Amino acid sequence: MTNTDTRKVVILARGLGTRMRRESADADMTDEQRRAADAGMKAMIPVGRPFLDHCLSAYADAGYSEACLVIGPEHDAVRDYYDGLQTSRIRITTAIQPEPLGTADAVLAAGEFVAGERFAMVNGDNYYPADVMFAVRQAEGHVSAGFDRAALVAGSNIPAERVRAFALLVTDDDGTLQQIVEKPSEEQFVRLGADARISMNCFGFDASVFDAARRVLPSARGELEIVDAVRGLVDGGEPVRVLPVEAGVLDMSNRDDVAAVADRLEESPVHL
Repeated sequence: MTNTDTRKVVILARGLGTRMRRESADADMTDEQRRAADAGMKAMIPVGRPFLDHCLSAYADAGYSEACLVIGPEHDAVRDYYDGLQTSRIRITTAIQPEPLGTADAVLAAGEFVAGERFAMVNGDNYYPADVMFAVRQAEGHVSAGFDRAALVAGSNIPAERVRAFALLVTDDDGTLQQIVEKPSEEQFVRLGADARISMNCFGFDASVFDAARRVLPSARGELEIVDAVRGLVDGGEPVRVLPVEAGVLDMSNRDDVAAVADRLEESPVHL
């Protein structure tokens, strides 16, 4: 398969929105934004248009023509909104993850949509720039976007102390993934260096990731996690390449994020 065949993106939007539901006295939000936050629907929080519309528009800019939103059975509002939306650049479908069992299980829910093809996978509460998504689309095989720490902090709404806890990608000299270090300790952070690339759950996968996802066992958090499927690929001898990127990511995890994301996206055009 040539790299130009990668046109599908799977967006994990099944999260429970626990952090978003929590009240914050300092959060600067409109009444409409607050109602969406109360429902835990991070992806649908209005920032001019629903947050997810902005994401989908960027992915269409990057050349993706099909998107699958993995949601829960209770997310009628998301399904109804996108079922009724007229689009010209990107076809949007939904897949149901019956229970919130984790990100690896969410990817499995999109199996019918993927249909054996290469695809990108991203979080539904993050906005990844079009140039990052284009790099993932143009790559071949399994890849993980590896974000430069300084560029990520400078271009995001994510404070440096939060970024400090994000997973680090350990590679060999050729940029092939060797290890993923989640929530690195101070000793690990020092040993790996401040220039170690950061994972923001932005991947490109061949269909063989589904076999790896089916083999995943519950993590310490009790979830079936896509990071463990990636580890399974590495352990099974399937190379995962880390794509170095210098970019920010907008994060819509909690109420304190809403104003900053709105400031960046509210006036941005959306073309689906």
